[in-house]
Amino acid sequence: MPNTAPGVPDGQSGVQYRYHRELFPALHDWERTERSIVEFTGEEGPAGLLGLDQMGHFGPQGCDLVADSVAALLAEASPGGAALPPVDLCELGSGFGGALRYLVDRLAARPVTVRRAYGVDLVAEHCAVSRRIRRAQGRAGMTEICASAAAVPLPDAALDVVVVTGSMPHFPDPGAVLREAGRLLRPGGLLVLTEEVSLTPGTPGPSAAFRVTHPREVFFTTPLAARLRQLDDAGFTALVRRDLTDWAMALLAERLKVVRIFRGSVAGIYGAASADRIRDTLTAAREEYLAGRLLPTLFTARRG
Repeated sequence: MPNTAPGVPDGQSGVQYRYHRELFPALHDWERTERSIVEFTGEEGPAGLLGLDQMGHFGPQGCDLVADSVAALLAEASPGGAALPPVDLCELGSGFGGALRYLVDRLAARPVTVRRAYGVDLVAEHCAVSRRIRRAQGRAGMTEICASAAAVPLPDAALDVVVVTGSMPHFPDPGAVLREAGRLLRPGGLLVLTEEVSLTPGTPGPSAAFRVTHPREVFFTTPLAARLRQLDDAGFTALVRRDLTDWAMALLAERLKVVRIFRGSVAGIYGAASADRIRDTLTAAREEYLAGRLLPTLFTARRG
């Protein structure tokens, strides 16, 4: 049944809005939440956010994997170790923008200069919150685009790099999103994506217990064989798949330890209900990795 509450969108935009609003209501009062985070961590900016709010299951460590891959692949294509040219980059499914801001900072340290960065998200309020944070941090060259990741209002071959940092399960038609990434990239351009809870070895997919914290209408999964076909159909070549299972199980165990040890502080920042949802969400994902029902993966590819 469509949502009729004033100001809440219908369709997939509304589904994603309501899920993330329930999970992280404190982020919609960003200024107060940021003060609490800085007070707790002693750090400002993306590096001080614990990766618990805007960076999916893999947190900042997943963004580091993406940054390392982008920098290494750009260096491969740079003849004779020449200085890397500035790049135009887009994140599809950027949410509140935390992963994109973190990624731009990490690339700058590689050193890769991001000339223009675009964050594409379907939910208007996510884009509005991202814009407020970006302006408060005084960032230039970054633009929020409220649009479907399968229909981005940018010209053909406008980008050097497209990334997806864990948002693949939020796309009902991931094949269309990958085709759009192919359209947006210049020939030889890079696609780097992390599959956190979106890739399965086949049917039947994740367990009923997983669906308690990852509802079907919010989290869509794709068998590995189908994903490989989608990437091929989108025109990607030089595809490399890195199995992250051992890495992801260790990472989520560490993140869960942090949540449990600092539960009082996390609850103070995000609220007790959100702290419990974060714990339960990470626990459910780790159980699926352990059982082999989900395949945490890093994909890199080039536009042919």
